[in-house]
Amino acid sequence: QVQLVESGGGSVQAGGSLRLSCQASQASSDTHTTYCMGWFRQAPGKEREGVAAIDSDGSTSYADSVKGRFTISQDNAKNTLYLQMNSLKPEDTATYYCAAGQGAGYCYPFPGWDRYLEVWGQGTLVTVSS
Repeated sequence: QVQLVESGGGSVQAGGSLRLSCQASQASSDTHTTYCMGWFRQAPGKEREGVAAIDSDGSTSYADSVKGRFTISQDNAKNTLYLQMNSLKPEDTATYYCAAGQGAGYCYPFPGWDRYLEVWGQGTLVTVSS
């Protein structure tokens, strides 16, 4: 089974940027013709929410709260998923998780989206101070 390891979290002031990385132990395309990968976040005391998604065709989608500020991308040669986060706000403070799943039929942030993704990383903490 694919294993995912996130990195790149840290502390930053509001308005700053961070780039998160998610290293996969193997390419999703090695095991699935179609797949979905995404980023989620969970702030203390809040439910986990989907942030950004990318499917095997390279199509991307974002939660309204991050649209225009965050960019999801993947480097298939490096088996790595990225989340570029710009114009960070204190409300972006959370633990960020990457996840992967087979199929691309439900590959966009929506309530309950996490149920469609089978493999999860351990998370990386992002703290944005005002």
